[in-house]
Amino acid sequence: MDLIVSLLTVLNRLMNAASGALFAFVAVLPGWLSITIISAVLGVLFLLIFKYTSNQKAIGSVRDEVNANLIAAWLFKDSISVTIKSQARVFIASFKLLYFAVIPLLVMIVPVSLILAQMGLWYQARPLSVSDEPVVVRLSLNESLQSFPSVRLEPSEVFQKTTGPVKIVTKGEVLWELKPLKNGRHELNFDVDGNKITKQFVVGEGFMKVSLMRPGRSFEDILLHPLEKPFSKDSPVYSINVEYPERNSKVCGTDWWILYFFICSMVFAFAFKPFLNVRI
Repeated sequence: MDLIVSLLTVLNRLMNAASGALFAFVAVLPGWLSITIISAVLGVLFLLIFKYTSNQKAIGSVRDEVNANLIAAWLFKDSISVTIKSQARVFIASFKLLYFAVIPLLVMIVPVSLILAQMGLWYQARPLSVSDEPVVVRLSLNESLQSFPSVRLEPSEVFQKTTGPVKIVTKGEVLWELKPLKNGRHELNFDVDGNKITKQFVVGEGFMKVSLMRPGRSFEDILLHPLEKPFSKDSPVYSINVEYPERNSKVCGTDWWILYFFICSMVFAFAFKPFLNVRI
């Protein structure tokens, strides 16, 4: 697991560098337009990957077999035996198509997951605003600690501390409520028993990269929150969360953006399928 986590951390670092340039236009375009462009480009790109990693000849043969059996079922619809046999062959052929799709899916699953994580930085939440209510910051301690450490959030001109620190000893957590005061990409600085810990704190308008969590050593957390370096195993802190507000949109808003991305990318993939001569 440590090897996988280390590999994922390196991949995230590379993706952060690459997406910083590739997704820069998201900050200046309307949300619906930027996510549509990304979905269209990636839909066509995934279609090409499917073409060159799948057995197109075999898929074509199965597709022809499906069409032939559908025609037979329609022409001989008065014959129960022919109809049943045709439907059975179509059913078997559908499993063959799934089989031929396994390799392309395995090839694409890693890059798709990494790209979705990068898109989530832009669309899953919005940055804080100086007009917002105070936001909750949650620091979770490492379960391996023998005693509750001294935890301090250093004061800063970019926020006003309205509540905290609130210690929840049973959960190993420390909470604050902070009122953002200044636009920009800032850092929260913590002192945990002499260890200097940081967490990004983003305040502004429009679209900015937002990291909801600085993760620990959980594979899922590192995959979903790729922007900040995960804590090491011997760190007194397991993770730090900032409860950024949801982005309110049915196209590029919290959680909705994933649905729109998949629908839009599939539409563009099927639209370009005849031009790229891809059998699916």
